[in-house]
Amino acid sequence: MKDGRIFAFEGPDGVGKTSLIKQLKSELELKNQSCQVVALPGNQAGSLGELVYRLHHNPGALNIKKPGPAGLQCLHLAAHVECIQEEIKPALAEGKIVLLDRYWWSTQIYGQLDGIEPKVLTAIMAASKAFWRQARPEKVFLITSPMPFKPEIEQRQWESLVAEYEALAKGQPTGRVEHITNPPNSNQALDLVLSQILPKRGRPKASKRTDRQLSFLDSNAAPPLLEIPELTPLKPTVVYKSYWEFAAKRQEVFFKRAAGLAPPWTDDPILSEYKFTNAYRASDRVSQYLIRNVIYEGAQEPEEVLFRILIFKTFNKIETWELLKQKLGEIKYSSFSFNRYNRALSEAMQRGETIYSAAYIMTSGKSAFGHDRKHSNHLELIASMMKSGLTRQVVACDSLEGLYELLSTFPTIGKFLAYQYAIDINYSTLVNFDENEFVVAGPGAENGIRKCFYDTGGLSNAQIISFMTENQEREFARFGVKFNSLWGRPLKLIDAQNLFCETDKYARVAHPEVLGVDARTRIKRKFSPIYEPISYYFPPKWGINQEIKK
Repeated sequence: MKDGRIFAFEGPDGVGKTSLIKQLKSELELKNQSCQVVALPGNQAGSLGELVYRLHHNPGALNIKKPGPAGLQCLHLAAHVECIQEEIKPALAEGKIVLLDRYWWSTQIYGQLDGIEPKVLTAIMAASKAFWRQARPEKVFLITSPMPFKPEIEQRQWESLVAEYEALAKGQPTGRVEHITNPPNSNQALDLVLSQILPKRGRPKASKRTDRQLSFLDSNAAPPLLEIPELTPLKPTVVYKSYWEFAAKRQEVFFKRAAGLAPPWTDDPILSEYKFTNAYRASDRVSQYLIRNVIYEGAQEPEEVLFRILIFKTFNKIETWELLKQKLGEIKYSSFSFNRYNRALSEAMQRGETIYSAAYIMTSGKSAFGHDRKHSNHLELIASMMKSGLTRQVVACDSLEGLYELLSTFPTIGKFLAYQYAIDINYSTLVNFDENEFVVAGPGAENGIRKCFYDTGGLSNAQIISFMTENQEREFARFGVKFNSLWGRPLKLIDAQNLFCETDKYARVAHPEVLGVDARTRIKRKFSPIYEPISYYFPPKWGINQEIKK
């Protein structure tokens, strides 16, 4: 199964996906690439998918009444499972390129537009994604066109579908989705897709360039590389060294602050002027508050612990949590009232208070829950998650990736946010996974990776983050950098991912000539020391709290 490759094609009806896929298959076969087209719910004669397709589009011919929206999507799910087992996995085992005409996206989007109850759709999607983990595409091509190719499609329906697909695409990991415009009577879309599946070797171009920044990615000058043969196939830049130096310097600041020493805590002018997170995610102020004051304070019944985590992480702001406690008393699912929580947050907004942290971008959720206020939709989301039996599902998860996949089935929770939520839940006693099991790179980390490596040698972001974690001792030693671990706990995947994000910011000032995926040149947030001491406390299962007191 590792030999083959999967590419999915999504978008509303009428954008020309099927025709594009047929053209693509012909072109790839001309280049001696073995392909198989799989048009979901399945295109093999006599298959369950073929039956579901006929039932969906022409139930009268089968002498049967068309099922309701939820039942129909359950049938699609069954057909997808059969298709994965009988068509996709065998094709991958033969080393073929599998071209998917639709993916699980359509199940979710058409389910939403057909009015399936959110908690029912969430359950369907959780099952769907569990099976699709066996056949995850390298890339999803979101096909768009100025107008539908089919004249029978109403404009209002078309616009709703386009908006829903765009919203879903925004929640996917950076680099996973490629937007492709497919104008009529043009090979433009075909050429773009071919270039993604069979990319030409060569240096990528930077998105922007200014006089102050001549990116080594598109200049004729010698790129600022580091010659480290042991890192093959990775080709590091000068920023790679800064990654390890930054990690050590930032950790040194952490220990000086933890010891109660007065500033300055570093002689690095960039660290002194700008705000950066800690080398270890769990050491940050908000994470510390979550662990001590939210997860391990209060009732420890699984349902109550999960509810508190969801409430806190949705807003990710200490002040909002304390506001809710002041207004409502103890935060408990057993006494949760949408109206009381919604009123408390609405009143805070009317006073001009900011109730959300700027750390994560969360979509409004209006298309799923219908409220004008974002916080109202998010409260509805939390209520629907809890009512859906999420606690039982979380406890039943057998891996960090499984937990991430479960969380990503819910509206407004994109891929990177689902990973962050999974890490936070893993701080609790609900689950106990090794943080080195699984990682998802956010946009900032992807920028940092591109700055650290001129050529990634075909490795994925997750593989590169794993490389950094597995080789941390060797690389600190290579550059003569002394790194003080977190009382014996080495950097984990989540920390290495986070350090790429912070290195991206650090390099904007330290290495302005090196660009990442974007061309940002400034660090927005200045450092303003908070002198209030933090009594550090980590998940007890880590076994390091006793070391802090020594």
